[in-house]
Amino acid sequence: MPTSHTLTEALESDACYLAMKTHDARFDGSFFTAVTSTGIYCRPVCRVKLPRRENCRFFRHAAQAEAAGFRPCLRCRPELAPRASGAASWSTEDASRILALQAARLIDEPDAWSEDGPGAAQIAARLGVSDRHLRRIFEVQFGVSPLQYLQTRRLLAAKQLIADTRLPMTQVALASGFASVRRFNAAFLEHYGLNPSALRRAGGATVEGGEGKAIEVRLGFRPPYDANAMLGFFARRALRGVEVVSTADGKEPAKGSTPTYVKLTRTLRVQQGGQAHAGWLQLRFDLEREQLLLSVSDSLAAVLPIVISRARALFDLDAEPMAINAALHAAFPHGDGLRVPGTVDGFELAVRAVLGQQITVAAARTLGSRLVEAFGEPLATPIEGLNRLFPTPATIAAASGDALGQLGIVRQRQTALHAIAREVASGKLALHAGADVPSTIAALQELPGIGAWTAQYIAMRALRWPDAFPAGDVALQKALGVTTARAASEASQAWRPWRSYAVLRAWHAPSSTPATATETAAAELPLITTAGLAA
Repeated sequence: MPTSHTLTEALESDACYLAMKTHDARFDGSFFTAVTSTGIYCRPVCRVKLPRRENCRFFRHAAQAEAAGFRPCLRCRPELAPRASGAASWSTEDASRILALQAARLIDEPDAWSEDGPGAAQIAARLGVSDRHLRRIFEVQFGVSPLQYLQTRRLLAAKQLIADTRLPMTQVALASGFASVRRFNAAFLEHYGLNPSALRRAGGATVEGGEGKAIEVRLGFRPPYDANAMLGFFARRALRGVEVVSTADGKEPAKGSTPTYVKLTRTLRVQQGGQAHAGWLQLRFDLEREQLLLSVSDSLAAVLPIVISRARALFDLDAEPMAINAALHAAFPHGDGLRVPGTVDGFELAVRAVLGQQITVAAARTLGSRLVEAFGEPLATPIEGLNRLFPTPATIAAASGDALGQLGIVRQRQTALHAIAREVASGKLALHAGADVPSTIAALQELPGIGAWTAQYIAMRALRWPDAFPAGDVALQKALGVTTARAASEASQAWRPWRSYAVLRAWHAPSSTPATATETAAAELPLITTAGLAA
């Protein structure tokens, strides 16, 4: 394991101390400061009295600080910090580093937290290496073992639920991946020196829970963040019954105007352990505190860490603007606050991508709303206009061609929808952030009706791949001033590994003109135009 001296040197500790001194939110989650005089570690944005420089040790990951014996701060709450993605290393570092980052990405997914979930041996097998080799390269990269990294993830997730909700401790323990309350209590005592109930009292949680009441948590992000652009993206694609994006005045925006959006509310289904949990979530920004406020229906309490993870992916809260802007600002000076919109469900995103092929955003939204009305399961919610879940893969796979055709979905897209639905329902195709990107893109392109554009678009939004690049997109080519996919790809090399963000900036560039429904890339059949990103 690296020594603390090595870790400190690697993090350029003087720069870390300066960022902490100025409470610079751009560095939030990029490192943590442990104070030897208190035994506590904090985020750079913590507002406690600045510790003396000689009492500070700096760690890139919370797991490193906890492995060194430090406890999380109850004031700044390290569990709220954005995650460090490590994406900047993907195209420039050695294979061992990339492998360790892939393993961490899998461990970051709440599905891996349960004690009957994939352990280090299963993750190693999935990555094609031995358990011993994975442990070795993981410790070199992160300074802790995979098990220590996983345990920190569980504990910080539990700490957030303890601080922000009044969920019973049994439910907190199970939702955070602990097999029993006994193990849950033992882990807290060992790491934090407190039992969970004492931690809740010390944190002063004021959020009231209870049946029928929403659960509220806070999610941190790094500035700058163009919140209105993100909410506007979802507003233009909101499917009737599934999503509602509200404006500041609560009215439908006038055509051609630029409304101010304030929150997104939508339905959600989460499958875990063979059981389906359905409910709704609502997201609204607190820009002054660099946070997103997440409200979740109590019906999703048992899977709250998964909902939090999906909400973070939906709004791209773990993006690293400093690294991204360093690579892209010169080419796209007006897009520093733009993020790549994600999804709460990879299958839903794939269906939307197929429905959006060769048509406008408005037309794709109409088709999607019809699909939800015909095949989506009804869901009672307290939010007006929110009353259905998006159809499941099994439902779409079983839908007849005639039924889909009556909705206006042409035969070619019916075939693509059936193919994706069958692959996802059978478990052969995984469309989430932990999926292997190259193999998933290849598997998608083997399906009928799925070409390079669709696969890259799914990789960008569902797989959360920061370097996706749909080179055949005509609107993108226009923005870049080129006329071929090859030229677009060559122009993009300087932006790696952040090409997904370059795509968003190109589409939002003041001089770019969206492609019409007939302006498509000739290489893909069926084709997708980006009349404002139809999906």
